[in-house]
Amino acid sequence: MQTEFLKADDAGIGRAACILADGGVVAFPTETVYGLGGDARSPTAIGKIYAAKGRPKNNPLIVHFATAGDAWCCVEADPLAERLASEFWPGPLTLVLPQLKSSPVCDLAAAEHRTLGVRVPSHQVSLELLRKFGGPVAAPSANRSGMVSPTAAEHAVADLAGRIEAVLDGGSCGFGIESTIVSTLHGTPQILRPGAITREMILNIVGAEPLMASGGPLPVSPGQLQSHYAPASKLRLNATQPAEGEVWIGFGAG
Repeated sequence: MQTEFLKADDAGIGRAACILADGGVVAFPTETVYGLGGDARSPTAIGKIYAAKGRPKNNPLIVHFATAGDAWCCVEADPLAERLASEFWPGPLTLVLPQLKSSPVCDLAAAEHRTLGVRVPSHQVSLELLRKFGGPVAAPSANRSGMVSPTAAEHAVADLAGRIEAVLDGGSCGFGIESTIVSTLHGTPQILRPGAITREMILNIVGAEPLMASGGPLPVSPGQLQSHYAPASKLRLNATQPAEGEVWIGFGAG
């Protein structure tokens, strides 16, 4: 497969939207990291995402929307979720909520769960793509499963060229880490994955200390597998000086 490299102008975004409409997958920028997007309503498109990443199919995907109103057409929002969305959307917050029976999102995207992770990104390129496409887009990070998430189009190309239809180049991502994933299913905020929205930021809005999820046998959101992000390079611990070709990483003084 020849992967197209698209500029983030009207023509490039329009082309990316057409690829999504045809059931293809496109790497595109968000304010967190680059996402690998496909039509969340299409089992074929979602299957391509899992295949391109080598991602376990029991690991659910986050679905992206152009507006909060679009998201509320797919999930049941409680007052706590609405409050968090009002404060942090558009932005790097994902909410895990019960999926409505009328939701068009396919079961494969939710990994057969009755819940769904939803968010409204703040990156202008991703918002324009979502508006032009006109539907929900499931998008995990645009990298091979287990690898470090991409923060530039070149990273997505290096990892996925030949495996996906296109990469939409929107420059570097602002945060460089994933969205914070929060569940409000039990009446209090529970952080399922730490990210760009901090625990303190959530506490300041809702006045309740967020719980940190410990995980279970099956992930209910991304970021809950025992092994999630790992660099491919070898790591040498307790080094006193770097060898040729190594990057020196230190912690603390000295």
